[in-house]
This record gives sequence, structure tokens and C-alpha cells, in this order.
Amino acid sequence: MDKNAIKKFAVWARTELIARVSLKGVEYGITEGNIEDANVDSVGGKVLTADEKKQRQALIDEINDKGYKQVMEEVAYIWFNRFSALRFMEVNGYLPSHVRVFTDEENNFKPQIITEAIHLDLDGLNMEKVYELKDAEKTEELYKYLLIVQCNALNKILPGMFQRLSDYTELLLPDNLLREGSVIQQMIELIPEDDWKDAVQIIGWLYQYYNSEKKDDVFAALKKNVKITKENIPAATQLFTPDWIVRYMVENSLGRLWLEGHPDVKEQLLPTEEEQSAYAAGNRDPEDTKWHYYLEEAEQEPEVQAQLAEIRKEYAALTPDQLKVIDPCSGSGHILAYMFDVLMKIYESYGYTTREAVASIVENNLYGLDIDDRAAQLAYFAVMMKARQYDRRFFSRGIQPHVYAIVESNHVDKFAVDYFCNGDMKLTASMDTIIKELHDAKEYGSILTVTPQDWSALYDRFAEITEDINMSRETALRELLPLVQVAEALAQKYDVVVTNPPYMGASSMGSNLTNYAKKQYPDSKSDLFAIFIDHCEQMTRKNGFQAMITQHTWMFLSSFEKLRAKLRNICVVNMAHLGARAFEEIGGEVVQTTSFVFRKAVLNNHNGVYCRLVESTTQQAKEDRFLSKRNRYIAQQIKFLKIPGNPLAYWVSDKFANLFEKECVRDVATACIGMRTGNNDRFLRLWYEVENKKIGYKYPSAASAERDGMKWIPYNKGGEFRKWYGNHDYVVNWENDGCEIKENTRRVYPQLGDNLGWKISNEKYYFKEGISWTVVTSKVCFRRYYQGHIFSNSGQSVISDNSVLLDYLTAVLNSRISEMVLAMISPTLGFESGYVNKVPVVIDKNRECECCTIANSNISISKIDWDSFETSWDFQHHPLLRKVPTIAEAFDQWQSECDERFNQLKDNEEELNRIFIDIYGLQDELTPDVEDKDVTVRKADLGRDIRSFISYAVGCMFGRYSLDVEGLAYAGGEWDNSKYDSFAADKDNIIPICDDEYFEDDIVGLFVEFVKTVYGEDTLDENLKFIADALGGKGQPKDVIRNYFLSGFYSDHCKIYQKRPIYWLFDSGKKNGFKALIYMHRYQPDTIARIRTDYVHEQQARYRTAIADLEQRIANASTGERVKLNKKLTTLQAQDTEIRTYEEKIHHLADQMISIDLDDGVKKNYAIFQDVLAKIK
Repeated sequence: MDKNAIKKFAVWARTELIARVSLKGVEYGITEGNIEDANVDSVGGKVLTADEKKQRQALIDEINDKGYKQVMEEVAYIWFNRFSALRFMEVNGYLPSHVRVFTDEENNFKPQIITEAIHLDLDGLNMEKVYELKDAEKTEELYKYLLIVQCNALNKILPGMFQRLSDYTELLLPDNLLREGSVIQQMIELIPEDDWKDAVQIIGWLYQYYNSEKKDDVFAALKKNVKITKENIPAATQLFTPDWIVRYMVENSLGRLWLEGHPDVKEQLLPTEEEQSAYAAGNRDPEDTKWHYYLEEAEQEPEVQAQLAEIRKEYAALTPDQLKVIDPCSGSGHILAYMFDVLMKIYESYGYTTREAVASIVENNLYGLDIDDRAAQLAYFAVMMKARQYDRRFFSRGIQPHVYAIVESNHVDKFAVDYFCNGDMKLTASMDTIIKELHDAKEYGSILTVTPQDWSALYDRFAEITEDINMSRETALRELLPLVQVAEALAQKYDVVVTNPPYMGASSMGSNLTNYAKKQYPDSKSDLFAIFIDHCEQMTRKNGFQAMITQHTWMFLSSFEKLRAKLRNICVVNMAHLGARAFEEIGGEVVQTTSFVFRKAVLNNHNGVYCRLVESTTQQAKEDRFLSKRNRYIAQQIKFLKIPGNPLAYWVSDKFANLFEKECVRDVATACIGMRTGNNDRFLRLWYEVENKKIGYKYPSAASAERDGMKWIPYNKGGEFRKWYGNHDYVVNWENDGCEIKENTRRVYPQLGDNLGWKISNEKYYFKEGISWTVVTSKVCFRRYYQGHIFSNSGQSVISDNSVLLDYLTAVLNSRISEMVLAMISPTLGFESGYVNKVPVVIDKNRECECCTIANSNISISKIDWDSFETSWDFQHHPLLRKVPTIAEAFDQWQSECDERFNQLKDNEEELNRIFIDIYGLQDELTPDVEDKDVTVRKADLGRDIRSFISYAVGCMFGRYSLDVEGLAYAGGEWDNSKYDSFAADKDNIIPICDDEYFEDDIVGLFVEFVKTVYGEDTLDENLKFIADALGGKGQPKDVIRNYFLSGFYSDHCKIYQKRPIYWLFDSGKKNGFKALIYMHRYQPDTIARIRTDYVHEQQARYRTAIADLEQRIANASTGERVKLNKKLTTLQAQDTEIRTYEEKIHHLADQMISIDLDDGVKKNYAIFQDVLAKIK
């Protein structure tokens, strides 16, 4: 199946149909901004027929109720569904007329229905009109007429898909359907005919892709805090379930129920070992209908076997026609269609004929509900097509499935209700209850709880009024019958419930849904999928089965702990734990799923089967692993109770689960959340943005920092995957003991009064030493830090007054033990302090000293690595500054040191793992091995390190660093010229970057001088070549280096400094007319004026001189040379034009003599000069 073609068509078709439908609205005086009087007899000179007036009035009423855009969207979708259904039916030969609607027999876009028009036998066809249109050669009009008649004729057999087109949808049927490029023509051309053979797949993917742009719009709005409305829930939550997962769920619920009660048909329904092996290997017969995803029951203890035997007696007493199964979130009908297939096998095994089985399935077994009318249409269609697949004459039998869209009772006609109830008190009570309970039903969908009624009495009354002539009869049948049908489907219990529910967090829900969830589903209110887990259990009969695919967070997160507690009242039969990327349309780690089957029975000590598929990274790989029978675990639910929070950690051994009976982090230290500033842009800076002397490093308390007038304090905020030490990037404004942050918190949250701990949490632990980690991450690791830090909510901390204990805990938390524990209790992207507090801690006094020694070695190794790069505040000098004559030798030495650090750290980590595996007694569970990718000190990288060396050289040019002092030489404050003897800092803090050496302080010239100073004049050429080769450019070394400064340096600088550059690039534009760097910390109010007068004006004069010179040379040049010189002239003229415009911009700023405050940081200060600075990318 060509999904790319399907997606291309569906996404385009939505936009096209909405536009075409809206265009038809214009013909009838209806636009988004204006609607002409509903009672007019003509529009735009066109006299309306009686039908058109009626349809137009109905359209206007609908727009007034739902809004213009919503109605246009719905009509477009209705026609999309009808076109899709007609195409499927014509390709598969299911149209009763056997005449193709869109193509001829060779699949050409030549509708057979036009050529056969005079021979058609369709209900409602006016042959006189056909002849009239044909004779007048009004082919387009004829085609529209035939299309409408065909849809109306199909209403008799498929009323759920083809409602009679006497409504406004007929009015808005687009024109020019036969033109090249129409929706119909594109549908035929883009989607191969063979793709229309499988109703479930083609309809499912069309539905998903049609909604994809709407889904993007909904989520974009959500980022702006626009909640998801009931109209948008379907688009936001629809996801087509992979076929193999559908099969797994249905076979292990519906299939299991039948096989456990009728084990004699196992051989008939399940594959042999040979057949299963062939299937798993990819050798699949299209005619094969065996249940290849069925999991056999795990071996059970005698008492469980006895309980199961009693339950299976109930199953054995069931006949196929007694089974009731439902998908309460049916979407496009994928699950319903496969339940149909499985039911067919069940009926056949029981001796039914195919015709009898099909009729019984549709009448007795299968139920489907969806909040979206259009999805329900598709699900209805999928079931009807499945029935037609098995029974060629099914359409003639007049049987309709129980597949419904959730309907609301908000606008029910009171007169119709009174007429229907006819004074009967019981009917009145029933209808009053149904109407009350289905009020705003579209807000809630299938999670509504509906009271059971005397359904027979209600349906008898509908049968009674069918032949009545009362004026309210039609309204009662049209409005009340769907209400009763939906209410019954919601109220009754089912033997099997299978679904893929919507995934939507509480923060995205509208207020009505949020309040309903809190009231009705307090244990699962955090997400809609969890509410459905709760509700589907309520829909399931005792001893029935519930099968679902949901996000896997309910298995682990503390917010679902009460929901997990309910599992004690049900039995996990089996699970396919999918993890990320189970849906090929969703990349990344955010949506991680699990599919499972519950039996609604209390079976203590029951062994469930769990298939762990999380390591596989594609949809196909997960299916392959499932079929391979690898990574299967047997676990009792009682084991989960041993683990804090009761996560479904089925993969851990009993020995591992028993660890949680020991001490844990919270018993020996405190893992806790930190501060939420309330406004990070205002209160946080990267440390290198501000004046360094205002940063209070290593202060033991707020009072000592306040005494010395420190404004900025180091702030742990998480960061990249890095163990042991590092990620010291941020500082926080804690001047006067955090006065500004506290005042702001009081202002924003006045209800807190002076109790600010909700935002400024655990203040008593600020400035203490501890262990930090990144909360939101795919893989957690831990870093030791020492006194003088405040910590955040995204970089939480473990605190203790015992330094030795902190060293030991750092070792434990970075070990394989902790990794496995945290993966078990929080296999999501969030590792809050509550989870860290639960990590078991076993302190072996005999080995504590050894562990701390290794941990300190690791911390030291990691600190040396961190401090080797200029973004560390403890950076001393560049690692390639060595007493050797060539940079190549320096790099070799650096590379050896990096390798040694890396290997030593890896050895140390593996040794710690061996020690802790021994201490915790997990020799059979874990290995000590550490992968190279998890060793977080950096290896040498020639390209990166040479660029880093160039950055350091620029720092020396500006005086940020000096070859004569260690660490920062200048980052604000008083300038000390005596620090720069070996290599002088640039006097005016302006370093031009030109395409030639125009200025004395040209950056390439300064860089060459720097290299000569560091390594000597004798090896200068060799060193420049080495640098140029490392940069990867072609040409002479100085030219390569110049090109790097012109085009690569600044983007590298912005990246290294996290889009907060400390060197600012004044840039005239893409023609490189003028570029110059300044150092933010040396900026003065007259800096821009000096750039203008000393550099821009001088460059302009050079351009004028060069242009005049070139023009003279061109006049005297030969033809061949003239081409070359003209090209150069064009470049110079473009640069001259660019710099002229730039001069005007910079003149405006220069005259203002603007001052900046380093405390405002890069973002605010850079914005002041954004018109003359390079874009930060």
C-alpha cells in the first residue's frame, strides 16, 4: 500500500474540498463574513427552486448553530467519505448497479455511469432528465445528477454512509468534478487501484491523513493555551492502529474467551508450530486466517488453575450469538473489522453457515461507538463492507450494524418526546433519564455512564410509530431513535471490550471534560486514555476481557498509582509492552505505548505473560520480536506491590524486587525539587553573559554572598547527558537573598503570602553541596557539586551534610543498579526527586571507602574534562597551548590525555558496577559493562578542537583571555593592561573581518600573529596549514582561515555559547560588505560611533577607490581579461551598495551613544542593536 500517495491525496483533498464547498456557498449568498437573508427567492440573479430554498435555510441554521468554518469542514468531509466509499465499492464490485461511478473498466477517468446513463436502473432516477441533459451535452450537470441519485440509491442499503441528499450537502456538492485536477481525478490518479482492495487499510489511512493538518493546527493552538474543544477531539486524538496490534488485542481477548470455553477447536483456529514459524519468517499466505498473535496461557499454580476452570465453564456455556463485543472508540473501524473476522471463525467452528454467521454478527455481536460522526460513518462502512465480503447478498437482507456516533440530547424536540412517550410513565421516565445523561455527550464520548433502561419497551414503541401519520413521527425517529441506540450501547455490559482510546492529557481538556473526569474518574483523571482504562473495565462483564493499546505511563507514574491499585480486582492476562515508535507515523520518545489484555476476575497469584518490545525501534521490528517469542517474561501482579508506587515492572526478578525492602535514598539523604523562578528570562543568565565579579562562586550561604554584594549565584538547571561533574552553565539573580524573585513570586501568587515554598522550594538546602541531575531526559545520570549552588526544578538535588555519603551516593546513582531501578519505576522522560528517593541504598562499610575513592577519581576526571573548554567558569587556558613548536604535536598530546581520561573513567565505572552488583547480590541480573556512548568525557576531535583553539585566540585578541594569566583575564570591571604582555589585546575592541587584509587589526592578521606567538615563527607556515586542513577548506591556509572567519566562526560561536554570543558580529549582509566583531563585556557607548567612523567609512572609501581602479582597468583590458574584471567589479559594487545602506543604519545607532547593562544579558542587549548585528542561528 502506497501510504505516501494516500497521504499526499488526503491532505490536499481536505484543503481542496473545503475551498470548493465554500465556493458553492458563495453561489447561494453564504460567505464567512456575510449571509444574505435566509428567506430570499433568488441569489445573484439566480432564482432558487423550492428544494434549494429549503436546503439553503437548513444550511444557514446549521451555520448559526456551529459556525461557518465548522460546517464547511463537515460538508467537505462528508463528500470525502462518500467519494472514498464509492471508489472502494466500484473497485471491489460491490455497487448493486455494477456500473462504475468514477472510472471505466480499465480504470480510466471516464465514468462508466455517464456512458451507461440511459441504461441505468437506479431508484429515483428521472430518465427524462437524463435524456434532457444528455441531449443538451451538459455532461458536468448530468454527472452531478447521477452522482446524487447513486448516493440516494445507496441510502437504502447503507443509510449510515449515504444519507439521502435532500439536505444542504447536496447544495454544496462541488462543481467541475470531471475536470483535470478535480478531487475525483486526483483520487484515481494518485492512489493505485489495488490499494482500494482492503477497506480497513485504505479507509483508515485516508481518515488519519485527512485529519493530519487539522491535528497540527489543534496542537499549535494548544501551545498557545487554547484547549481542545469537542469538535477538535477527533482530529487531535485519532491514530490508526497498526494491524498486528489489532490482531494481538482481538485474538487474545475475543479469541481467548472462545478458545478457553471451547478448547476442542484450538487446532482449527490456531496455527501449528510449522505454520507459525513460516509466518514469523515472513512467509504469509493471504488466505491464512489462523490466529498468529495469540499467546498461550502461562503455567499457573493449582489454585489458579482451579479458579480458571470455574470461569471457563461459563465460557463453555456461551453460544456465538450470545457474545457481545464493542470498540467504544472505533475510529475508522479497524478493530471492529478484525473482530468481525474472528467472530466468523468462531461461528464457523460452531457449525453456522456463512450467511447465518454474517447476519448474526451484525445483529447480535458487534457494537461500535465514536465521538466523531465521520469516523462512525467509516466504521459503519467498514463493517458493512466486511459483511458484504463474506456474503454477496448481504445488502439485500436489510440488516444494519450497531455502529453509532455519540449523539447529544441538547436540542431534542419536546413535542417529539411527548408524542413518543404518549403519556406512558415508564417511557417518559426512561426518555427523561436518557436525555439528561446524553446532554453535551460530544464533550465526553464513550466515557459517559448511562443508566440501563427497558430497551425492549423503547424499541417496541419505535416499531409502533413507524407506520404512524403523526407530524412528530419523523422527528421522533430521526432524533430519539439514535439517542436510545447510543444509550443502550453505553449502558450494557460486554463480554469483550477492545479499543485504542484517545490520548489527551488533563491540561489539554476543556473545562466540562476536566470537571467530569475529576468527578467520575478521580483515579485516572490525568489523561483521557487512563479514563478509558477505568471506564472500559466498567463496561466489561464479570470474567470478560478488556484489551487496549494506550500510553504506557499508567504503568509507572505516581499520578496513576490509584488506577494501578484497581488491578488487584482484575487479572493481567498478557501484555505487549511496545515503548516508543510503535506507530510508524510518530517518531521520537514522547509517545510510548503498551497493549494489554485484562480479564475481569480476581485471580491471586496469576502468572501473566509480558512481551518486552521497547528495545526495538521500528513498528516492524516490534512485530518481528513479538513473533520471535523473545523477551517474554512471566510475572505475578503481587510482585508489583513490593516496589514503591506499585509500577508494573514485570521484567525484574524477585531478587531485584526484594531490594526495595532495604533502605533507599530518602532514608539516608534528601532528594528534593528546587526553585522555580517564575520568569527565567528575567532571573537567569548563562554565567558568561554577566560581569564575572558579580558572580558569587563557592559561597557557603546566602548571607555570606549578600555580605560581599554578590548578585549572581551558580544555578543547577539540568543540562545534557553528563555524569559525575559539569553542566555548570547558569547563574540566578539571588541578590539580597533573592529579594527580586521573592517579590515577583508574591506579586504573581498573592495567595501564597509569605509561604513561598511552593515556588521557591527547599530554600534551606540552597548553597549546600549535593548531587544534581536532569529531570526531563531519555537517560538519567548524576553529577556531584559542591557548596555555593542553588538548584532548580529541572535540575533537582540530593542533599546531605555528609560529604562522604554524597560521594558514595553519586557512585550508586551512576551505577547499573540505579539505572535499572529508575528505568523500572519511571521508564518515561521524567525523573523527579520522588523516583530518585526510592533508589535502594546498600552501604557496605567494608567497601565504602573504595567506592568513594573511585567516585572521587571519576569526579576529578570529569572536572578536568569540563574545565578544558572555555564554557566552564574554571577554564584556565586552551589545552592546545603547550610548550611544543607545532600545534600538531600539541594535538597529539591532547589526544593521548583525552584517551587516557576516557579509558580510565570507563574502567572506573565498570569497577564500580562490579562492586555494586556484588553488594546488591545481582550477579545473575546485571553485567558491569559500560558502553562507550555512556562515558561522558570527551575524546579529542580535530575539527572541534581547532575551532575551539580559534575561539580561544579570538578571546585573547579581545582580552577575555591572556597568554600571561590563567583563566578569565577580563569579563567586565576595571581593565588592566599589564595582563597582556605576550600578546596584546585589541585596543578599540573592534576587530574587522574582511575578504582581504584591509585593516591593521584584520582578524586573520591577528590570528596569524597569535599562532606565531604561541608556537614560534619557524613553524608558522606548518601550523597554519595544519589549522587550515583541520577546518577542511581548499586553497592557501590564510584564505581557508579567512573564509572560516567570514562564514563559519560566528555560527560556531553562537552554538557553543547556546545562542547567547559574547562576541557580537556587526554584519552588513550577505555580500560581506562589512563585518566586525566586538566583545560584549568591553562595549562602550561610543563603540558603534568608532565602528562607523574608523571602519565603515574607511571601507567605503576603499570600495570607491577599488571600483574606480577596476573601471579604468576594464577599459584598457583585453576581451578575456574584461570578463574576469567585470565579475570582480559586480561583486565590489554589490558590497559598496550594501555598506552604504548599512552605514545609514549604524549612523542612527551611533548618534544615540547607547549604554548597556551586562546584567540584562545577551538576549535583551543584542536586541537593541539587532538591525546592525548578524542573526543568531
